[in-house]
Amino acid sequence: MQIPNSERLRFKLMTEQDAQLFFELDQDPEVMRYINGGKVTSMADVSNIFIPRMQSYTNAKLGWGQWKVTTIDTNEFIGWVLVRPVNFFSDNPQFDNLELGWRFKKMIWGKGYATEAAKSIALAVSQTDNVSKISAIALEDNLASTKIMTKLGMKYIKTYMHTDPLGDIEAVYYEKDISHSVLV
Repeated sequence: MQIPNSERLRFKLMTEQDAQLFFELDQDPEVMRYINGGKVTSMADVSNIFIPRMQSYTNAKLGWGQWKVTTIDTNEFIGWVLVRPVNFFSDNPQFDNLELGWRFKKMIWGKGYATEAAKSIALAVSQTDNVSKISAIALEDNLASTKIMTKLGMKYIKTYMHTDPLGDIEAVYYEKDISHSVLV
């Protein structure tokens, strides 16, 4: 799957060759604030945990993976958008419900890039066969992320304990049924 360029952004699935970009993004404690309380990621964790984890759910044909986001005008890496089935790391993944997630450099916060990227990627993956929902999770006080969720047309569903092999967190869950509608 290819994601068409948006007005200001281009997208490409990330690979192990992008390890330095993952590392670079995760060096800002403010970027990591709502991920793990502000702890920066080591290159060892990028190589030994995050790259193998990404590879486990990447499926180029279905659009699953982490989509590298670069600016069209400067070709600068500014962040990524994740796409994978909800509950992928459980015994009951929801292959018809795609989770979206995002992480962007602080220097571009507040400029609409994350929303633009998430909308473009959500539109493309929602047009694949057998996808009926898109969803996202965040810490409740991560207002920037929940604002993006609402801009994607997602609605608050619940606050719950999200389980993950890397650690459980109390999160808010937002979802949009796309089975009978066009994503805008």
